[in-house]
Amino acid sequence: MRRFRSRDTLPEVEVRRALHASGLRFRLHTAVPEHPRRTIDVAFPRQKVAVFIDGCYWHACPEHGKVPARNAGWWAEKLRRNVERDMETNVTLRRNGWTVIRVWEHEHPAAVAEQVGRAVRGAK
Repeated sequence: MRRFRSRDTLPEVEVRRALHASGLRFRLHTAVPEHPRRTIDVAFPRQKVAVFIDGCYWHACPEHGKVPARNAGWWAEKLRRNVERDMETNVTLRRNGWTVIRVWEHEHPAAVAEQVGRAVRGAK
């Protein structure tokens, strides 16, 4: 699994490009409070807005996610744990006063930038 990118994926880069084009400035790969080994893909620390761009495969997208046929039991458990960890991260961030935005990799970057922009500007 080392060969799969965990950061700076094409969907992340496209969303960041759209956010930057809309005038927003942000931090990348910021540690999640209480979980230093987990990171926020795009963070607005002053406004406490956290954006995660989730891959359909790794985060079990209901529209596009699938469990591989080989070793299906192991993969189903792995994906279940990923989703569980995502929910735990959301809870931790919200408990610390953050707004959490999770989007799927297949969502249009401009639409994501618009959604994030509303959250960031509304948090000021």
